[in-house]
Amino acid sequence: MRVKIEKSKATGIVKAPPSKSMSHRMLICSGLCEGESVVRGISFSEDVLATLDCLESLGAKYRIDGDCVYIKGINPFDIKKDVDLFCRESGSTMRFFVPICLTGKRKSKLYGSRTLLKRPMSVYEDICREQELGFECFDDHMEISGKLKSGNYKVKGNISSQFISGLLFIMPLLDGDSTINITPPIESSSYINLTIDALKTFGVEVVWSDERTLYIKGNQRYKTSDVTVEGDYSNSAFFASLSYLGSDVKVVGLNPESLQGDKVYDKYFDMLSRGTPTIHISDCPDLGPVLFALAACKNGAIFTGTARLKIKESDRAKAMATELEKFGISVRVDEDSVVVYPGDFYPPKEALCGHNDHRIVMSLAVMLTTCGGTIEGSEAVSKSFPDFFDILEKTGIKVTQYADN
Repeated sequence: MRVKIEKSKATGIVKAPPSKSMSHRMLICSGLCEGESVVRGISFSEDVLATLDCLESLGAKYRIDGDCVYIKGINPFDIKKDVDLFCRESGSTMRFFVPICLTGKRKSKLYGSRTLLKRPMSVYEDICREQELGFECFDDHMEISGKLKSGNYKVKGNISSQFISGLLFIMPLLDGDSTINITPPIESSSYINLTIDALKTFGVEVVWSDERTLYIKGNQRYKTSDVTVEGDYSNSAFFASLSYLGSDVKVVGLNPESLQGDKVYDKYFDMLSRGTPTIHISDCPDLGPVLFALAACKNGAIFTGTARLKIKESDRAKAMATELEKFGISVRVDEDSVVVYPGDFYPPKEALCGHNDHRIVMSLAVMLTTCGGTIEGSEAVSKSFPDFFDILEKTGIKVTQYADN
């Protein structure tokens, strides 16, 4: 798909989309309850559908009614037959389900795109090797087997919080208590706290025994619940950023008490509007592309804590550097920092590339509202925000979508 965006201004009120991060967590917790739970306010993006597919593959039953999902969960230790799980391109789904599948001698095959299988899995590979569990990676899937043991775990904090969250889903169900000691620096700690909060909603307790150690009591059980997914700061940021580029958009439906790390976007947008700041983004890496875009439109900026951007759906720092160059903006990408230089901003003379990355596409769309242009590969937004362009158009931005020939 291609999308053409004309120079135009947005006005009005936009309701925050549901949090994809919390949707994954609430659905998985529901799937681990031996009874029926209700998760309300779901947006059925490709990533969320992948999580529902995997729950169904494990034996959970669900039905959809509007934006509500009714789930009758399972005890993962009762699964005796081999299972195939299809994670599509969702890194969260794959990393969350690996530990959930390590509940017996049966084999589990987790399938995903080639780009997904290239993303790091070293934390789980190390654990499986230490506990003599099966772990093997292929081009299109990984195969795992064996039963995870309770005990004391040590996990690096600068790879991905998704590994820690994945362990937290299953560890409360194991025989015996466990701890996870996280080696600093701990990045994206807000996502770990989102997992702990979701677990608590379903009657499971995990606590920080100190600033880098999680204590997980064993032999717990998930309790059914009726929950509503809170609004998503990550995807709301794209619409909020429009007001810093001459539009007038108000985003509603966000929880001011949310634990989401991306809640800081307003603070960072303001900093970018007032000068050429240095901003550390290790706890909110998903904001990286839209922050780079706004910096390019404003006064430039220095971003640190960017190392993990290279292991997302694309190498996001390099992808944005490539596209910003088409606007006349220079970007320097180093191992753990990105510099967006101030420059003369002009409309791109060629089509932009979405790099098969939903956040790259949406960030470029925000920029094009100021000057106009075309993005190829715009369908990538379906991964997290399938109605992004429809909502953008309703705010007054002139959007035309084309199917590829």
